[in-house]
Amino acid sequence: MQRSSRLSNLFFVFLGAAAVGLVIAVLAVAGVFDQTERVVTRQAPEQTTQIAQPKATVGSVSDIYAKVSGGVAFIQASGAGGGSPLGGPQGEASGSGFLLDGSGRVVTNEHVVSAGSRFSVRLGADGDPLPAKLLGKDASTDLAVLEVDAGSVPKTSKPIALAASGSLRPGDSAIAIGSPFGLSGTVTTGIISALDREIESPNGFPISGVLQTDAAINPGNSGGPLLDGQGRVIGVNSQIASSSRQNSGVGFAVPVDTVRDVVPQLIKGGDIERAYLGVSTTQDPGQDGAVVADLTAGGPAAGSALRPGDRITRFGDEEIDDPSALSGAVLQRKPGERVELTVERGGRERTIEVELGKRPDQIRQG
Repeated sequence: MQRSSRLSNLFFVFLGAAAVGLVIAVLAVAGVFDQTERVVTRQAPEQTTQIAQPKATVGSVSDIYAKVSGGVAFIQASGAGGGSPLGGPQGEASGSGFLLDGSGRVVTNEHVVSAGSRFSVRLGADGDPLPAKLLGKDASTDLAVLEVDAGSVPKTSKPIALAASGSLRPGDSAIAIGSPFGLSGTVTTGIISALDREIESPNGFPISGVLQTDAAINPGNSGGPLLDGQGRVIGVNSQIASSSRQNSGVGFAVPVDTVRDVVPQLIKGGDIERAYLGVSTTQDPGQDGAVVADLTAGGPAAGSALRPGDRITRFGDEEIDDPSALSGAVLQRKPGERVELTVERGGRERTIEVELGKRPDQIRQG
């Protein structure tokens, strides 16, 4: 089994929604948005030869872009909110998203919409801004759903199909479309660099099963789709690891299977209840399992016989290879369920029963 790995603190991992006003100002100073049109004239030679460009093959990036880019959204959030995660003006941020269905629902990141209380969505590179309302958001998976009037959606904007996570392999094609630095309609390409990574959600809990890609992802790509070679969504771009706050070739996307699970619940507007064990764990190099580093005060595990230093090797009937596997196993259960943990302590194996609780809105330390 491929081991998942949490990101080292040697890297600066940050949420990618950009406060575009600040970034555009920088770009303007650099001349990127120079309004002066430059016209270069050259005398044509007496004889010219026209070279026909080869037609793009079916499944090429250009074909995929032409097919799906109308369904990619540029999202702006304003008003009272949490402020941009990149330190921009309070209550102002922008990001990306994609059209999910014919009812005008748009998927994006939670950290994009948490920056404000008013939202606009522009579908396609040249679409008009459409007012949007927030249907639901989930900080634990960094996903959110906006809705625009379906009758106002441009005819060229079609919903983008969802793939599945299970068949993905490292080396598969990965295509990102979004609005880095506010530049809507930007496409970048790469591969899936790794599977089953684990990143930290906006409320501090781990997101497991994450896709790692080297397709260029920059501030403003957050919430946009990561696509496979057929133009189907395989993930939602969420974070990058970098020491400079710019693309380093290490980007992360929430997997599409998580989107399939969470988004329908957000559309219904219901509260997503998740099981909670209340432990922080690490991995002992060279050994399978999840080693208990700390028990959350007042959490379910704190009232059990579990102790720091215990190495959890089974959760119910499921083998635990690493901390990410434990997180995933807990999320398969419901609050109130009683589960037997198989742990190793002092070279001896024992069984400990724990009643799972309900995950709080924010991770609690200690």
